[in-house]
Amino acid sequence: MAWENQTLNLDFILLGIFSHSPIHIFLFSLVLGIFTVAFMGNTVMILLIYLDTQLHTPMYFLLSQLSLMDLTLISTIVPKMAFNYLSGRKSISLSGCGTQIFFYVSLLGAECFLLAAMAYDRYVAICHPLRYSVLMSQRICGLVVASSWAVGCFDGTIVISVVMSFSYCGAREIPHFFCDTTALLTVSCSDTLLFERLMFICCVIMLLFPVAVIIASYVRVILAVIHMAAGEGRRKAFATCSSHLMVVGMYYGAAMFIYMRPISDRSPSQDRMVSAFYTILTPMLNPLIYSLRNKEVARAFMKVLWKGKTREQITLF
Repeated sequence: MAWENQTLNLDFILLGIFSHSPIHIFLFSLVLGIFTVAFMGNTVMILLIYLDTQLHTPMYFLLSQLSLMDLTLISTIVPKMAFNYLSGRKSISLSGCGTQIFFYVSLLGAECFLLAAMAYDRYVAICHPLRYSVLMSQRICGLVVASSWAVGCFDGTIVISVVMSFSYCGAREIPHFFCDTTALLTVSCSDTLLFERLMFICCVIMLLFPVAVIIASYVRVILAVIHMAAGEGRRKAFATCSSHLMVVGMYYGAAMFIYMRPISDRSPSQDRMVSAFYTILTPMLNPLIYSLRNKEVARAFMKVLWKGKTREQITLF
């Protein structure tokens, strides 16, 4: 009964990152703009890859899954943050907090392994082009994507099960703009030291293993590209790989900054700002990076627009 009084009947308070000062109102408006661009950009990428049969390849299938993960991530975090700010309410229920933690942890874990799979896909395409259809067949690609989602969901299930077993008391104020696991533990009445250490170890493994795969893949890719004779093939390979490396650098750089530092060295304000970068800004940049630097995506977009205009003209006549 005591646990129910402490944990089930009270909401948490999200302190957020914005006040109602003029500069913070501007920053909040900027975040809403970024959210809109990210939501539309990732939705368009998913639809383009689904509608255009020429984009039905392993590389673009993996890219569509990346867009789906980013779309789900921002939809999990930003709407609640915006609602709390606009309504003046800072509360979030236990179930709402648990939902955010589950999706947040699951999507971050899944995206870690998906980015590694995308690096391996580029390695096979450039270093073993004749065996590409075998090494990255539809079945293998589906298994890789399903495994990324499964590992992420398993990680999220374990984390939420443990976190929701702790007791919470006091002001129950979370120094964050969403229910981040490390921020939530600061208001727990339970001894969470062992869990924090285990979570740190798991985060290191979840980050370092995919990074090792990415580094190994791109070392081989760079060596292969250097030895390419055709200038056009070398340019296309560099363009494709540089887009992926930009995404990887932003995502893993921010994640390592937060989760691979000792707990004693963490600052709530720094964690909030870096979290905002890779949960809000990065999902906006991903589709822009891949679309602006990819002629096939631009061609598919223009093709869809042309079809839409043609249908509109036929309807008018």
